[in-house]
Amino acid sequence: MATEILPDDRALRVGRRDRVLAQMQAHDLDVLIAGRQANARYLSGVPQLWVAGTRPFGPVALLFRKSGSVHLHSTWDEGIPEDIPHANLYETMWDPRNLMAVLRDIDGAATARRVGTDALSPNFTQLLPIAFPNAEIVDGELAFRAARRIKLAAEIDTMRTGLRVAEHGLAAALAQLAPGVTEQALAGVLLEACAAGGVSTPATQDAAWVTARNHPWQRATDDRRVQEGDLVAFSSGVLGDGYIGEIGRTWPVGPVTPAIGKLYGRWNRLWDSLLRACRPGASAAGLLDAYLDVGEPLPAMPVARGLGMGFDPPVVAPALRGTAEAELLEPGMVLAVTGYVWAEGTGAVFTRDAVLIDDDGPQVLTTSPYWEKP
Repeated sequence: MATEILPDDRALRVGRRDRVLAQMQAHDLDVLIAGRQANARYLSGVPQLWVAGTRPFGPVALLFRKSGSVHLHSTWDEGIPEDIPHANLYETMWDPRNLMAVLRDIDGAATARRVGTDALSPNFTQLLPIAFPNAEIVDGELAFRAARRIKLAAEIDTMRTGLRVAEHGLAAALAQLAPGVTEQALAGVLLEACAAGGVSTPATQDAAWVTARNHPWQRATDDRRVQEGDLVAFSSGVLGDGYIGEIGRTWPVGPVTPAIGKLYGRWNRLWDSLLRACRPGASAAGLLDAYLDVGEPLPAMPVARGLGMGFDPPVVAPALRGTAEAELLEPGMVLAVTGYVWAEGTGAVFTRDAVLIDDDGPQVLTTSPYWEKP
């Protein structure tokens, strides 16, 4: 992973921007505004600094369909690619009316008829018409979702790099798994290894936990210390080069009981069922049916969700079954697929894998081994 502030590779920038421009054409948008960081990076290729945490909406990046030009909120040139000239950068301004004056002077702002934005606030609802006086302000998030849904080959290569870092962190934590170690210590080892791999931004902070034997989706004990007979789940995730890479595994501690072996057998059947559901042209709801087909109860969390710059559609969850039924899996989509089985008195087996929907079927991008009975 790069340690300098560099823009995304040209193939990524050009390919993603072409996708956005195509969706702007399809949605009849003259200007598209990105306020969310993932969308801003997707169309600009610029990793922005000092923007962590929750913040109010603001126009971070703009793309003009006619000229193809990107205008970006930035206070410096570091990490800005050559296809975004300095004249296209605008700084932070205390008075947002001054910002509207800057945007209004961009060539094409005054004549724009439809302007899409991925988010909005009450304040900017009143201000954006100042910058685009002849435009209708509409929802632009649909255009972004459609553009980001299918991954470019260069995007998948970038995601593989992040996944290797996440897997390295997982392997480091597994090497320390033993009776007496704490969940916090395991999480620290995992995050440290990911940082050593060049990614200091975790996708999740809840990296290791002892699965509860008396209730699904809970921790086993308050002291969070591993004991013999426990099933310990790991969730290793990184945000590398703008893309999320995640992997989940569960490992037993100490001698393996017949009950644990039976639970892993259930998980194997579930995983085979989930992979069969990951085929092009199939409904995303098939991933929910994959649980039911092998007699497993649906988990409380999403069974699958799109993976990319943040979380992309679809989100496949029991509470969203109607939406999942309308979603068709397409070649080029990447899903984070979760397998989860639980047995009272034993604990849970949890896994998460990045799965590429390919023309010929599913391709699992994660390579870390699963636990197998010796």
